[in-house]
Amino acid sequence: MRVYLDTLGCRLNEAELGTWSAQFRARGHEITPDIELADVVVLNTCAVTEEAVRKSRKLVRRLHRDNPQARFVISGCFATLEERTRLADLGVDLVVDNKDKDRLVEITSHHLALEPGPSSHPDPNAALLPRGRQRAFVKVQDGCRYRCTYCIVTLARGDERSRPIPEVLAEIGLLVAQGIREVVLTGVHLGGYGSDLGCRLVDLLRAILTTTALPRLRIGSLEPWELDSDFWELFQEPRLMPHLHLPLQSGADSLLRRMARRGQSADYAALVAEGRRRLPDLNLTTDIIVGFPGETDAEWATTLRFVERMAFGHIHIFPFSPRQGTKAATLPDQVPERIKHHRQQELQTLARRMKQATLAGFVGHQMPVLIESCDVLVRNGVQTSLWGGYTPNFLRVAIPGTGAEKLENHVRMVNLDGLNEEGDGLLGHIVADG
Repeated sequence: MRVYLDTLGCRLNEAELGTWSAQFRARGHEITPDIELADVVVLNTCAVTEEAVRKSRKLVRRLHRDNPQARFVISGCFATLEERTRLADLGVDLVVDNKDKDRLVEITSHHLALEPGPSSHPDPNAALLPRGRQRAFVKVQDGCRYRCTYCIVTLARGDERSRPIPEVLAEIGLLVAQGIREVVLTGVHLGGYGSDLGCRLVDLLRAILTTTALPRLRIGSLEPWELDSDFWELFQEPRLMPHLHLPLQSGADSLLRRMARRGQSADYAALVAEGRRRLPDLNLTTDIIVGFPGETDAEWATTLRFVERMAFGHIHIFPFSPRQGTKAATLPDQVPERIKHHRQQELQTLARRMKQATLAGFVGHQMPVLIESCDVLVRNGVQTSLWGGYTPNFLRVAIPGTGAEKLENHVRMVNLDGLNEEGDGLLGHIVADG
């Protein structure tokens, strides 16, 4: 059977897609990048916002239209929360709830009576997905015990569940054998890893660093609480990358309370200060919600001041969108769209300035860069090749070349020469092997 896989939404969804790909192949099925050739279509959906719901519904329709003969399986947050009759009307044959998605391949094979292929032994050198890459996302945890008032994910994903350390190590070992150079650990609440197993996130990180040959390990989005005292010590191992994405959401404590966030701005600032004291090259990125219900001009000004003080390297900006099923959608004093738009523009201007300051702070440094791709640019009739990759602290670097070099999936020591024309990345040149 030929299986087409697709996803939208978070990195966790992408990690799950990679796992399904490996499991389908282990059963002898073929993963195809061409939906028109597929016998089975599997879609991992998102429902974090009303816009994500709209995109999920639109993608379901498009995939069904592109191959109406294929059996259609969907999972993810949209699939879990949407009424089954509506999904059936969209042409869906099977819905796998989030609570069962770790068994999606098994459930799909049983319900759709998929005949296994001639071999149940996957090629360890085959990429997990047809579109090859050097970085893989590995899901280690799902669900969340907390109930932020704007978040539907806790309802869609359920209680916290952690994967045992040996299981994670086995998956990473397979990825290393396939040539993956970098793994990003993902979860809904990574800091809660092991709460159901009697272990901690630091135990998992330590096990990966001591028992696998993985060259580079990253931590995905991490809530800025419940970090153990020995967390920072792990970064003495250079294979653990000095980049952290710590969602802030607001710099105003009054707003954080209405969001039911667990920490306050002073706690966040103390964590950042400790991280930067321990890791001079730390690149810190975050999420900010703009226009949360009741957000006053004074609270917004407080957020802007706090954000500037934190000097983030990048900000994911989310204008608040009422999500049906969350407490925040029912709160009074919804902020008008024109005010949200104005505040979003203000934050974008500040974020761009801080990002450029972060990048400029590393000009003249030499850093190992994992080279991932080569883009060919044509300007004024002149063709230029630019190799692209990331430093350990997740700064994007473009490296001019001829395009003939075999640099993809290699680590090279690169001198960071300056910012690119857009000001959102660095330019550099290779000085040695990484």
